[in-house]
Amino acid sequence: MAITSANQLELLQTAEAVAREKMIDPDLVIQAMEDSLARAAKSRYGSEMDIRVHIDRKTGRAAFTRVRTVVADDEVENYQAQLTVAQAKQYKRDPELGDEIIDEVPPVDLGRIAAQSAKQVILQRVREAERDRQFDEFKDRKGTIINGVVKREEYGNIIVDVGRGEAILRRNEKIGRESYRPNDRIRAYVKDVRRETRGPQIFLSRTDPQFMAELFKMEVPEIYDGIIEIKAVARDPGSRAKIAVLSHDNSIDPVGACVGMRGSRVQAVVGELQGEKIDIIPWNADQATFLVNALQPAEVSKVVVDEDAGKIEVVVPDEQLSLAIGRRGQNVRLASQLTGLDIDILTEAEESQRRQAEFAERTKLFVDALDLDEFFAQLLVAEGFTNLEEVAYVDLDELLSIEGVDEGTAEELQARARDYIEEQNRKAIEAAKELGVEQSLFDFDGLTPQMVEALAKDDVKTLEDFATCADWELAGGWTTVNGARVKDEGILEKFGMSLEDAQNLIMTARIQLGWVDPSELADEPEESEEEAEE
Repeated sequence: MAITSANQLELLQTAEAVAREKMIDPDLVIQAMEDSLARAAKSRYGSEMDIRVHIDRKTGRAAFTRVRTVVADDEVENYQAQLTVAQAKQYKRDPELGDEIIDEVPPVDLGRIAAQSAKQVILQRVREAERDRQFDEFKDRKGTIINGVVKREEYGNIIVDVGRGEAILRRNEKIGRESYRPNDRIRAYVKDVRRETRGPQIFLSRTDPQFMAELFKMEVPEIYDGIIEIKAVARDPGSRAKIAVLSHDNSIDPVGACVGMRGSRVQAVVGELQGEKIDIIPWNADQATFLVNALQPAEVSKVVVDEDAGKIEVVVPDEQLSLAIGRRGQNVRLASQLTGLDIDILTEAEESQRRQAEFAERTKLFVDALDLDEFFAQLLVAEGFTNLEEVAYVDLDELLSIEGVDEGTAEELQARARDYIEEQNRKAIEAAKELGVEQSLFDFDGLTPQMVEALAKDDVKTLEDFATCADWELAGGWTTVNGARVKDEGILEKFGMSLEDAQNLIMTARIQLGWVDPSELADEPEESEEEAEE
C-alpha cells in the first residue's frame, strides 16, 4: 500500500470516523497516523534517521521530512541525525547550535508488514487517548453517586456499565448478600478512580459511609442547599447506621428534615440500603452531649471524658446496659465511630464498685506508706489526694485546709511522704542497675527511677532502646481485632503516661541521640485541618 496512491481525503475521513466512534479528538488520531508513517519510513531509510511526517489537516497530504540537528563538534554521536556547524554551512548561511536542517524525502510505499505495524501504532495511540478521555471524564465524579447497568459477574465482583466506561463493584463493597443479574440497574458510590496499566479503573462501593451521606443529599434538599450539614456517618452495612446532622438555620429541625413527612425521606434511603436501620442524631459541639445523643436509644446516667487519652467512660443504668452495647456491640461500636472516641460502658453498679475499690486502694497506700490510721487516710482520699507525690509536694495550705490538720501535722505528713518516695526511688535504682540499665537512661529527663525499672523489666535498658519504642508501647491503647476492642497494656501506663507525653519523650531521646535534627522539625509546615482529619 503506497501512501501516494491512497485517496488523501480518505485519510482524513478515516481519522474523523475513528475519533467520532471513540469520542476523542480527531487530531489525536491524525498524530497517531503521523507517528505510524514515521516509524514505517525509518524502517525504510534507517532507524538512526530522524524521520518526521506531517499530514495536512485540510488536504490529507502526507509530507515526509528528514531532520538533522546542529551540535558541537565533540557532541556528534549520530551522523544520520546530527551534524556540525561546519557541515551545516552547506545548507544554511549562519547556522547555530540547536538549529534544525530539514530536508524533504520521498514518500514510502508501505509493505504488508509496515502497514500492519502502522495499524498497531494507530490502535495503540487511539486506545491511550480513549483511556485519557475516560479518566478525565470520571476523575471529577469521585465522591459522587453514579447509576449504571450490570454487565456481568466475575468471581463475586460486579462489572457495571456506567455509560462511557466500565466500573467494578467488588464483593466486599456490596451490602450483605445482595446479588445482581445482567441488565439490572444499580446505584453506587464512586469510591476511587485510578490510572492503571490496563486503563483507568473506576471502583464503586455500596458499603462506604459516604454512600449513605450522598443518598441523604439527594433526598433532602436542605442538605443539598447547605442549610443542614452532615457532620459524621457510621455504618454497619446492611444492618444499622448512625448519621449526625447539624442545622445552620435555627428554624429548621435537622432530624425532622432528614426523616421527612411520615418518614418518606429516610425510607427512600433505607430502601436503597436494603432495609438498613438508620438512627438520625443531632450533632453537638460538646463531646459528652454528642455521645449521649449517639448512644440513643439507650439512656445515659453520666459521662466522664478523658481528652488526653481520647477515651470516654459512659455510665448507664443496669437495665440499659444491653441496649447501650447493642447486638454484638453494634450500638457502642457505631457511636464510637461517629464520635471518634474509645468508649467504655459501665453500669451504675460497676462504677460504684470501681470507685469503692479505688477508694480502698488509695486508703491502703496512705496507711502503709505514711503510717496513718485508716480514718485519717480516708480523710486524705476524700479530700482528693490520689498518690504520695501529691501529698509530698503540694502547697502546705492545701493540707492545712483539711479539718483537724495543723501546721506540724502537715509538715510531718509531707516529710513521711518524701522519705517514702526517696526510699522507693533508691530501691528502683538498685533493681534497675541489677537488670543492666545503662546510665544514659537514668540521666534522661522525664523518667522516674520506677519508670526506668519498669522499662528494664521489659528489656529497655539503654537510651537507644527507649528511642526505638512506639508511643503506644509506653502509654498503651486499644486495637480492634475481629470487630472486638482489645486492650494493649503500656509499659509506663500505670504511671499515668499519656500518648502525647510518650511521643514527646521518644522524640526528645531521638534528638539527643542525633537521630533527628530539631531544626528540620521546626521547618515542617503545620498540617491543615483537612490534612489532620484525613
